[in-house]
Amino acid sequence: MSSKTQESLLGKPTEHVTTYTPSLLRTLARKEQRAGLGLQDLPFSGEDVWTAFEFSWLGPKGKPQVAAVRIRVPCSSPSIVESKSLKLYLNSFAQTHFANPPEVLRTLNSDLGVNFQSPVLVELLDIDQLGAPADQFPGRSLDHLDIEVDAYTPDPQLLQLDADEQKVTNQTLHTDLFRCVCPVTGQPDWASVMVHYLGRSIVPESLLRYLISYRNHAGFHETTIEQIFMDLMVHGAPDQLTVHGRFQRRGGIEICPFRSNFEDDALLIRLPRQ
Repeated sequence: MSSKTQESLLGKPTEHVTTYTPSLLRTLARKEQRAGLGLQDLPFSGEDVWTAFEFSWLGPKGKPQVAAVRIRVPCSSPSIVESKSLKLYLNSFAQTHFANPPEVLRTLNSDLGVNFQSPVLVELLDIDQLGAPADQFPGRSLDHLDIEVDAYTPDPQLLQLDADEQKVTNQTLHTDLFRCVCPVTGQPDWASVMVHYLGRSIVPESLLRYLISYRNHAGFHETTIEQIFMDLMVHGAPDQLTVHGRFQRRGGIEICPFRSNFEDDALLIRLPRQ
């Protein structure tokens, strides 16, 4: 499949298809999304962790089966799948018979690997095993800081480093105040964002102001987290950096990008709002 962006389904009326239809999937080329960041050779590794909570199919006797679907996509994949098309694709399983869960899993792995243009790891999560969200990001929350804010579009100039140039810090900071908007529909995307770095100390108040400045930013989850990563590398120059965004679900799907220059895998946690 070509990595060229296919016709988008976002913001358009669509038919509700309930029989297995892999052609519903639409792809977006990562290079088109990254062009504005000047990204060619990636200065990070990482993955996008998708979790779809609305998924059902029919067993061999016609009895409905349900599960959540977790998809782990390497950030090096040439393409991503448009979230609405993934929802429509997953809904198309609803009235389709499958012999057993392994057959469903093989089908998902094959279709999604073709569309992401990369091997992906797909898991079916038993509903009883999801449990109540009770995890927390590691490190310290920034949200208690008493700050004044007047910037609501991304401004890396807000970032300030500690005056002591010799002070090296290894710390993890996070906020639940993050918001950006979908670049197609304008709908809000809410998230918690974690920054883990080793390097010259970033003034916490400035980091919070900077992250809040994305409030009216129009961008997809993946490139938004990559923009934060790049801004922190340019303006803070840490030796090690991880940025992890855990976005709340829309349409039954959550997308949680993870980018790092020293860690490989995202934390598989569920925050209280998830």
